[in-house]
Amino acid sequence: MDTIKISDRKNCKIIAHRGQSSLEKENTIPAFVAAGNRSYFGIETDVHRTDDGKFIIVHDDTTRRVAPGIDVSVDETSYDELRKIQVSKKYGLSNRIDLHFPNLEEYLSICKHYEKVAVLELKNPMPHKAMSDIIEEIKRVDYLDNLIFISFDMDNLLYVRSQLPDQKIQFLCGKPLTDEQIETMKANKLDADLSYKTITCKEDVDALHNLGFEVNVWTVDDAAIAQDLIDWGVDYITTNALE
Repeated sequence: MDTIKISDRKNCKIIAHRGQSSLEKENTIPAFVAAGNRSYFGIETDVHRTDDGKFIIVHDDTTRRVAPGIDVSVDETSYDELRKIQVSKKYGLSNRIDLHFPNLEEYLSICKHYEKVAVLELKNPMPHKAMSDIIEEIKRVDYLDNLIFISFDMDNLLYVRSQLPDQKIQFLCGKPLTDEQIETMKANKLDADLSYKTITCKEDVDALHNLGFEVNVWTVDDAAIAQDLIDWGVDYITTNALE
C-alpha cells in the first residue's frame, strides 16, 4: 500500500492530515514519520489541553475511537494517564510502543527534523493561558516560523493573532463563509481553511483570493477532485492519502 500520487500539483502545497494517516494510525509518531519521509509540504495535527494543563496530540474529545475499550474525555484526564493508553494499530490491536498519544514537543520535533511545516489545530475553545503556553512551547522548539495555526474556534485564532501579529493563521470552516466571518478574517489577517465541498468552481477560489485569503481545502482523498481544485488555484490541499 502506498499514497495516491497527484500528477500535476502545480504550486499547490500538500498537507498530510493527522500525519500520513492512510498508512499509519492517525496522529501517532509513525504517521508523522511516514509523512516526513514523503514529499509533503506540511504535517497537520490536533492538540488538546489535558486536565492538568499539559498538551496531548489527539483529534477526538474522547479516546474511544482510537483506543478501543478505553473511553475517557481527553480534556478531563491527566497527561500521565493519557500517555499510558495504547492506541490501536491501523489494522487491529498492537503492542507497538510507538502507538501512544504523542505530546506537542514530539510532534514539533518530527516536523523540524524532516523540515515540514507544522499545521497545528487548536481543538475546542482554550483559555488564553493555555494558548500562551502552546506558543512558548513552540518557541522552545524554535519552530514558530514554520508553523500555521488553524482552528474552528475564532476566539482561539484572534488570541493567537493578538500575540503573534505576523503568524500564518487559517480559520477552519465546514460551510461557506458568512459576511461576518469574512470581515473578521480580513481585519485580523486570517486565511481560509475550508471543506473542499464548499469550493465548486474556479470562481469560488478567485473570490477568496480577491478578498486576500490563501485557500486551504480539506479533506481531499480523491485524485480527480484534487486535480480540479489544483487547476482552480487552491493554495493548499489537506489529505489523508494523496501525495
